[in-house]
Amino acid sequence: MSDTPPEGPGAQAIPAAMPFPVARLFYALGFAVVAWFVLWLAFLLAVVQFVVIAVNGRVNDELKSFSLSLVQYLWELLAFITFVRDERPFPFATFPAHAPSAN
Repeated sequence: MSDTPPEGPGAQAIPAAMPFPVARLFYALGFAVVAWFVLWLAFLLAVVQFVVIAVNGRVNDELKSFSLSLVQYLWELLAFITFVRDERPFPFATFPAHAPSAN
């Protein structure tokens, strides 16, 4: 057998294998560590928001807006890690920002 591709009218070309994305693997591992900390920060902010509601009787809008941005950032991290999107999240892109709601 030879390593040359078959020739002729009915020959099928063998697609070249894509190289293993080593850089993306390292980015994904780093972003996974960041996502772990962001998840725990979101849990902490939820507890703080409960305390604020218990003390003031209403939601803190700045904390709510930041929590929304944090959840969006966590989504971007997970989307990159799971190949849903190819754009690298913050710090390689802008941090997601949401204006406070008018409720």
